[in-house]
Amino acid sequence: MSNLKDKSIIVTGAGRGIGATMARALAADGARLIIADRTEEDAKTVAESIRAKGGDAVAVTVDVRDRAAVRRMIDTAVTSFGRLDVLFNNAGVAQTKPFLDITEEDWRFVTDVNALGVLIGMQEAIKTFRAQGGGGKIINTASIAGKQGYEPLAHYSASKFAVVALTQAAARAFGKEKITANAICPGVVATEMWKIIDKGFRDTGLTTAEDEAFNHFAAGAVLGRPSTAEDLVGVARFLASSDSDFMTGQSLLVDGGMVFA
Repeated sequence: MSNLKDKSIIVTGAGRGIGATMARALAADGARLIIADRTEEDAKTVAESIRAKGGDAVAVTVDVRDRAAVRRMIDTAVTSFGRLDVLFNNAGVAQTKPFLDITEEDWRFVTDVNALGVLIGMQEAIKTFRAQGGGGKIINTASIAGKQGYEPLAHYSASKFAVVALTQAAARAFGKEKITANAICPGVVATEMWKIIDKGFRDTGLTTAEDEAFNHFAAGAVLGRPSTAEDLVGVARFLASSDSDFMTGQSLLVDGGMVFA
């Protein structure tokens, strides 16, 4: 996608899974990437793989719950590439717990990363967009669980509903400044996160066999297969590019037809 060339883009949670796949695709389009992840080694590995193919990428270690760390991440993008054009708030965690077993600690862990982390990222990016002028794009990773709640994932679902709400609120608040906010809602994606979810189902006795939960949920896709991280590349490119300039406040389901809304 030629209009991504030289765009300054941050992807959080880019050390593996959906984030890594999206970052590599955006870099292949000529964008300049900040590969942000809580695990330094993972961030460096992805950044090095992009540079090995002639791309431009800088690894940054960040805990999205830490405002100072998020600020440093954004400042690194501006220092490295001259400005910030796009922020992908993609970092997230998942946890499987029966509804009545969810503790305050569980709630804070999941919502602090998935919702508070998105809020902080949006706030700090918007400050930068305003300071540099010209608008900017925020793209949040939500989920089909941000469209409907799932009992063994109640707090995860709540955190992703929050991502959708934050996306809409920011779109309303900053649209006149040419700052857009949209979200991607994946379905059942074959990544390390779903392995954690699947294990949680087994550990709590909700399932007994490996991949049983994964296969059960994936069977709901009318396109007949689970998603891969590569299935999210097209919408990521579109939302990061000027082709989506007149779109804001939207949460796009990319789930193979699991949820119709």
